[in-house]
Amino acid sequence: MVNWSEVLEPIADWFRFMGIPEPIVHWGHPLMMAIVVFVMGSYVGLTGWRGRLTKDKDSVIKSRSDHRQLAPWLFVFMAAGYTGGVLSLVMQHQPILKSPHFWTGSLVLLLLLINGAIALSGFAGNKTVLRAVHAYMGSIGLGILFLHAALGLKLGTAF
Repeated sequence: MVNWSEVLEPIADWFRFMGIPEPIVHWGHPLMMAIVVFVMGSYVGLTGWRGRLTKDKDSVIKSRSDHRQLAPWLFVFMAAGYTGGVLSLVMQHQPILKSPHFWTGSLVLLLLLINGAIALSGFAGNKTVLRAVHAYMGSIGLGILFLHAALGLKLGTAF
């Protein structure tokens, strides 16, 4: 089995060499990702649901446009944050695969990737069922992110 900590150690060493202060290594990922999850993630979810449920045509158009423009950026920031979180663990000599925080983050990225593919497909010809799957899968992903944040806080205070 691949030891991912050993694979990533040269990159972690490079960051350690930069002399980044320990509080930033330890709490930088949680702080930045809290902003992404709680602000951007909540807004992306809200605009998605507003676009589905609002009756006012102009509001629907604006909400769907906002959702369509921000959701890909949410995925990009989540993927970058995921990478930063894993490197932060390696820099602090913590195990990667043993953390429920790692697994919830992995699950969320997978859900967002699938959700993005559904949207990029044009909902397979604008199928109502795929729009519903997209909405609920995104909401489940956002819910898991809140659990992920709680697990991360627990992890951060454990070492």
